[in-house]
Amino acid sequence: MNKADTARDRQERRHLSTDQRRRDIVATAADLFDRNGYVNTSMQDIARAAGIAKPTLYHYFTSKDEILCRIHEEFIDQLLSRHENRLAARLRPDQLVLEVMADILELMETHRGHVRVFFENHRELPEREQAEIRLKRDRYQTMVEETFAAGTAEGLFRDVDPRTAALALFGMCNWAYQWYRKDGTMRTRDLAYVFWDYLVHGVGAGRP
Repeated sequence: MNKADTARDRQERRHLSTDQRRRDIVATAADLFDRNGYVNTSMQDIARAAGIAKPTLYHYFTSKDEILCRIHEEFIDQLLSRHENRLAARLRPDQLVLEVMADILELMETHRGHVRVFFENHRELPEREQAEIRLKRDRYQTMVEETFAAGTAEGLFRDVDPRTAALALFGMCNWAYQWYRKDGTMRTRDLAYVFWDYLVHGVGAGRP
């Protein structure tokens, strides 16, 4: 980045609202945590990358822990909101399963840092916030389990244990960020269709 780009970025940041500035800081921190690790990233590093002074950063966030909490909240709240909207639209259970997978995988591309932090840095959250995020995670898992149960009731899925099916889904999607690359041959939506086909239809060629 040249000096002109840096000056332009700083000028644009001056016109951000408080909420926009906070979101910008969180996104910047998530990227740093993704590249360098949460433990290895300091508030000074975040301030420098965000183009603000360290005292200014403390005006928006009192600690690195608070930023970590915000990253977790943004990630799980997006998943919950998207799924609730689709439930309101009355999508079929098999369609909902596809969209659940797509949501997790698409966030690898749009919020990669959030994804890594959510799955790798849960234990670094303060105890109270850790409990709050766990409640939201459990709520989301229950919603996915209910989707599988509804699919079985409607004859779309065979009789499977909803909890095990949900955990299988998460097992396929949650760790894909460790190997997925944007410059690969598939977009995240394409990958969601592949994973969905494996989960719903299996990979067997049929009995001989």
